[in-house]
Amino acid sequence: MAADRFGTPIQNALLLALPPRALGKLLPHLQQVPLTLKDTLERSGDRLEHAYFPQSGMISITVPLEDGRPVEVGTIGKEGMLGTTILLGSGIALNTAMVQIEGSALRMLVPALRQQLGGDASLREQVGLYAQSFYFQVAQTAACNGSHSLNQRCARWLVLARHRVGSDDFPLTHEFLAMMLAVERPGVTLAARALQQAGIIRYTRGHVTILDPVRLETAACECSRAIQAQEARLLN
Repeated sequence: MAADRFGTPIQNALLLALPPRALGKLLPHLQQVPLTLKDTLERSGDRLEHAYFPQSGMISITVPLEDGRPVEVGTIGKEGMLGTTILLGSGIALNTAMVQIEGSALRMLVPALRQQLGGDASLREQVGLYAQSFYFQVAQTAACNGSHSLNQRCARWLVLARHRVGSDDFPLTHEFLAMMLAVERPGVTLAARALQQAGIIRYTRGHVTILDPVRLETAACECSRAIQAQEARLLN
């Protein structure tokens, strides 16, 4: 298995999809860092300093509303990266990125990534394909929030979170779930309770365990399947 310069095995799928030569050029610039719950990695309007390639855990991309409420528009796990706007020539964060599930990431300074993108077509192509996949996720999430029931959206989010972290068990608070689904906390409680009463999940003390992944997929709207299908088509 490929490893960074400190011997840390690389688990990020975007990096592992690169040709060995392209990956080798990136390795000296990658630094392993923790992803700590609620840490803000970039804030809307700020100049970008780093790109992140998650190894584990999950990052939530949010849009801040005028009243201060953040609304989630996408998630990033070890399938991708935070910082695709660099490919488009922008050095400014469009949205806010916050750690939602703890883990770790390989971090890289933006100037170093710009230099590598400018000199390696395979890296540009792989980052570009991931950017397409991510922007499809953002658009599908917007359509989902405006078209599907709260219970369906809750199930959709859980399906994708399971896909991102590769586990049936992960931390999840009412505060985060309300932000993700753009609803008030009482609505989140009802949606989670419905899935729990159906025996699909167990949700206690800020932790969720998915008991029946197949029925969870059935309870979700088509959006989770559409997002995963686009990821599979573009990234695999």
